[in-house]
Amino acid sequence: MTMRPMTPSMPSPGWLSTAIHRIEADYQRSADTHLIPLPLPALAAAGIDLYLKDESTHPTGSLKHRLARSLFLYALCNGYVREGTTIVEASSGSTAVSEAYFARLLGLPFIAVMPRSTSAEKIAQIGFYGGQCHFVDRADEVYGEARSLAQRSGGHYMDQFTYAERATDWRGNNNIAESMFAQMARERHPVPAWIVVGAGTGGTSATIGRYVRYRCHDTQLCVADPEGSVFAAYHRTGDASLTAPGSRIEGIGRPRVEASFIRTLVDRMVVVPNADSVAAMRALSALLGRKVGPSTGTNLAAMLALAHEMREAGRQGAILSLLCDAGERYLPSYHDAAWVRESFGDIGEAERRIGALLR
Repeated sequence: MTMRPMTPSMPSPGWLSTAIHRIEADYQRSADTHLIPLPLPALAAAGIDLYLKDESTHPTGSLKHRLARSLFLYALCNGYVREGTTIVEASSGSTAVSEAYFARLLGLPFIAVMPRSTSAEKIAQIGFYGGQCHFVDRADEVYGEARSLAQRSGGHYMDQFTYAERATDWRGNNNIAESMFAQMARERHPVPAWIVVGAGTGGTSATIGRYVRYRCHDTQLCVADPEGSVFAAYHRTGDASLTAPGSRIEGIGRPRVEASFIRTLVDRMVVVPNADSVAAMRALSALLGRKVGPSTGTNLAAMLALAHEMREAGRQGAILSLLCDAGERYLPSYHDAAWVRESFGDIGEAERRIGALLR
């Protein structure tokens, strides 16, 4: 249950109008993110085209910028946030960075509740936007502590894992799905055969899945689920009480079933081993001449698996996914060979397998 401000009054009309205007003005200053075709001649010759929508170009550097903007507008228009409200979120990653940005834009205090093991780089990014970090000992403690902290401070717990799927207008109000199909309009296969996304909250897969059905597109939705995540098992069984060890690919996968993950919108789950995620991240970084993050590697591994199936079946079409964030924030970890070897072991076999799929 999300904690509301202690005083139930609505925000003052003047402050609310100013807050919404600032968020909308920030959106107007931002161009749409680019759609990047992947140069894979062998697949293209078979009539299969792969694309990535580059979400790393948002002001806060990731796909979560869209989510944070939607969550703030949702909270403002529902009367949960008013002048001076402390914003609290359970996040140690990109969502916290993006929410800190919007809190600063509105002059609101922001606190991210996160495990003590969170990287110094993420803590510094949150601090750059004026946010504070509140630490807990275990990752599964962030939810309850964020809720309690919001209650104690008279603030508002954003609760991305509950509200991600409902804060965005999935019918097509400048959402990511509408943008994807508009950008594909002049491509060889304007309606993708597959859209591939990861799931952390499940908000992006819910938005895209609903939009595809609403617009009656002949497109299937695939969620690339990293090793250790609970979502694939939940999709298969429908048992919301399931738990899992949790993902080691930052930003996607969860140890518990989150309210925003809507399994009935997902046509296919592809479970991606950690080694394949890192190997695909490295291969894509080399292909593009720029570093990408590990969740983008997870997406690419699933895209290549689907492309291989399509080629074997003689099918043609486009596969579209997301470049979730830039790799520079992962230089001390996923892009460090010693860290990868210590964390995941030898990934040489995975690199050969991903390389073969790319060829």
